[in-house]
Amino acid sequence: MEIQSFGYVGVRSRTLDDWRSYGTKFLGLQLIDKSRSSLAFRMDDRKQRIIVRQDDGDGADFFGWEVKDGDALDRLAGRLESVGVLVERMPRALAEERHVRDLIMFHDPAGNRIEVFHGAAIADSPFQPGRAISGFRTGPLGMGHAVLTVERIDDVMPFYVDLLGFKLSDFALRPFKAYFFHINARHHSLALIETGKRGVHHLMMELFNLDDVGQAYDLAQGEEGRIGATLGRHTNDCMTSFYAYTPAKFMVEYGWGGREIEPAAWSPVELEHGPSLWGHDRTWLTPERRAEARDMRLKAAELGVQEPVHVMRGNHQLMRGTCPWWDEVIRAAQ
Repeated sequence: MEIQSFGYVGVRSRTLDDWRSYGTKFLGLQLIDKSRSSLAFRMDDRKQRIIVRQDDGDGADFFGWEVKDGDALDRLAGRLESVGVLVERMPRALAEERHVRDLIMFHDPAGNRIEVFHGAAIADSPFQPGRAISGFRTGPLGMGHAVLTVERIDDVMPFYVDLLGFKLSDFALRPFKAYFFHINARHHSLALIETGKRGVHHLMMELFNLDDVGQAYDLAQGEEGRIGATLGRHTNDCMTSFYAYTPAKFMVEYGWGGREIEPAAWSPVELEHGPSLWGHDRTWLTPERRAEARDMRLKAAELGVQEPVHVMRGNHQLMRGTCPWWDEVIRAAQ
C-alpha cells in the first residue's frame, strides 16, 4: 500500500497565545510562522509539521499522511474513488501552504479530514527547539502517532486497513477497547479508541532522551490540570511517557524508547494485561475504569509480566532487544 508515514497535523483552537507557549516552552517545538489566525511549528528538518488555526471549537483539523511520489498518490486516489469515496485534488495554493508538492483530501467514516501528500519541503536551516531538548525521533517513522476516538471501531477500521493499507499491530479490550495500526517500523502510527464519541484522543511525540520527558513531566506537574495520564510504560510499544492536555483539550503523549517492529513479520496479539505495564494513571477514565486499569497493572506486576527480549548466544536463544534501552543487555549477551 502507498501510505508510508504520519506527516503533519492541523489543529483547531480558541487560544492561539496558549498554543504558542505550550508548543515552544513545554513541547520544545520551533515556532516558524505566526499570524492573527494561525501558528505553524517545526519539530525536525521538515519546514512544517503542526499548524494551529484560530477557531470557535477545539480539536483536530486535519491529518496529513505521506506517500512516496505522485504515482503513489494517483493510485491511492483511484482506489478510493473506485469504491465511492469522494476525493478532491487540492489546489496549488494549499500545497504551498502545507509545504508539499501535491496533495489530495477525503474524509474517513468518522468524519475526520484526511490529507495525503508527497514531496514535503525540507527546511534550509537546522531545527531550533523552543526549549533545551535533544530533539524528536521522526524521519522514516513519521512525526509520531495519532489516536482517534470513535463511536464504534468496527465502523472505521476497515477503511484504514482495507483501503489505506494500515496493518494491525495489536489490540486491547480492557479497560477500554483500543486497536493499534502500523505503516512502517514504528509500532503504531494510528490507533482507534472506542468511546462512543468522535474526536482526537492524543498525538504522540517521541524524544531522543528520557531526560527530556522527565523534565517536561516536572513542567506539567507545575500546572494544575495539565497531566492527563501519569508517567508510565506501555506494554505494546515500550514507550515510557506521560500525557499532557493541550490548549485544544486533547492530549499530547510525550515519550521516549518507542519500539521498532519488522512489519512483514509482525503478528498482532491481544494485550491481555492492558495497555500499560506500570504508571499511566489515566485521569480521563471513569473511576470504575480507572480502578480496573490499576488492578490490571498490579496483576501484571504480581505475575512478573515484562517485555520479552530474545537474543542468540551461540546456539542458545536468550533475549533479543525490542526496545532501545535493551541495547546494552544485547551487546553484553552477545
